[in-house]
Parts: sequence; C-alpha cells; structure tokens
Amino acid sequence: MKVEVAWEGEKRFQVKTATGATLTVDGDAEAGATPMETALIALAACMGIDIVDILTKGRQDLTACTLDVSADRRDDLPRRFTAIRLDITLTGRGLDARKADRAVELSRSTYCSVWTSMAPDIDLQTSVRIVESDLAS
Repeated sequence: MKVEVAWEGEKRFQVKTATGATLTVDGDAEAGATPMETALIALAACMGIDIVDILTKGRQDLTACTLDVSADRRDDLPRRFTAIRLDITLTGRGLDARKADRAVELSRSTYCSVWTSMAPDIDLQTSVRIVESDLAS
C-alpha cells in the first residue's frame, strides 16, 4: 500500500493513492477534511464495509447502512482521540438484531484494520439501530 501526499500551501495537502483516488486534507478545514476527520472517516468506512459484507453474506436483506461518528480528544498535545462513538443505522427487511450486533463485534475484534491500528486505550462505543424498510431491493 502506498499514498503520495504533496503540500499545496498553508496547511493543505493533496493525497493520491496507488489506485488513483485523490483527496484534499486541510489542517484549517477550509479546502478539505482535517487529518483527524480523515481518521474517523477511515474507521467508519472500514467498519461499514465489514458490517455490510458480513450481513449480506449472512443473507440479511440490507438496503442501507449509515454510520454517524463522533469523538473526544485530549485537550493537551498530542490531541489524540480518547473516545469514539459509532452510531450505526441499518435499514432492510427482517434484519436480525443479533446478526447485526455480531457483525459489528466481528468488525471491531477481527476485521477492521483501521480500528486495530488505533491506540488500544481509546474507548470505542457502538450502537446499532435497525429500521424496517418497505422498499424492494
């Protein structure tokens, strides 16, 4: 895995991945996400991918998955995360709450490389809300 990060002035950097994706990261949060926001984005996307994959392989009729992420940081330097909260909303037909909870736990304990790369003392809290959908997939 490789990324190229090039300074564009002030606190802005242009990121290019080996797959050609680009992203602007901005320490002032004017032209792009901040570095800490990108860490939360990476965590939520990683866990979301795992959860969707686990549930769809488990034959759950999932039609949507959203993750709302919030975090607490230290006041002193380094201003690292001390707690992260993921509120996960799963929409589908006849979703099994136990399977949803298990998918979240498997992502957290086994599959999410982003989470397992973070400091082990971060308090990660999750909640799962299931919404029944009438829409056909």
